Amino acid sequence: METSGTKREPLTVAAVQPVWAGADVPANVGEHARAIERANARLVVFPEFSLTGYDLGAPSLAVDDDRLGPLADACRAVGSVALVGAPISAEDGRDHIATLAVTGDGVTAVYRKMWLHGAEFDRFSPGEKPVVVTVDGWRLGLAICYDAAVPRHAADTAALGIDAYVASTLYGPGPDSAARRDTHMRERATAHGVWVVLSTAAGPSGSYAQTSGGSGVWGRSGEPVARAGRDAGEITTALLG
Repeated sequence: METSGTKREPLTVAAVQPVWAGADVPANVGEHARAIERANARLVVFPEFSLTGYDLGAPSLAVDDDRLGPLADACRAVGSVALVGAPISAEDGRDHIATLAVTGDGVTAVYRKMWLHGAEFDRFSPGEKPVVVTVDGWRLGLAICYDAAVPRHAADTAALGIDAYVASTLYGPGPDSAARRDTHMRERATAHGVWVVLSTAAGPSGSYAQTSGGSGVWGRSGEPVARAGRDAGEITTALLG
């Protein structure tokens, strides 16, 4: 998604750990819309499957679903671009785990998860290529969960020319998951000299009774510059410059 501008300014980003409202999509949309308005950032990032929770049987959403309207309204009100997670269906009938980009003008499916994991293969098809979206001159490479655990994904995405690697994920609870989360993000930043923005689930999400939290932003040398705790509802913001 390109936005005009001759000079690149610093980019305000927010990583949201939304409160999951169960299988109620309109309720989750409402939580997202309120978070977008609270964050008041140019880029607002949500976790994998954020609109449904991590439920591999959740019905696919369409980008023209009227229930998503409040997301566009919130983005229009504060001038944000939001990246949200949902299952979608392609015209050929295949289902994908996707990132939807929301602006004040509407909703677009911009990325499909490439590196599926475990039971995801039972329903979903992998995306075919890495994707970069551009916001105010910033080139943002997108990742969904296990993508970010695979060095090749970051390498292939970085080869397109990126300023930041933006990951929407879910990690389980416990210290081992937290350690993997932090290692993945630090390694992606240092390997490619880019910012890393992570939004990961906190609290319950679909089939997960608990998740790790710990969303944040890592600088180009791998140092964390903004971090969330373990609670759902937290919003972490940073300025990429």
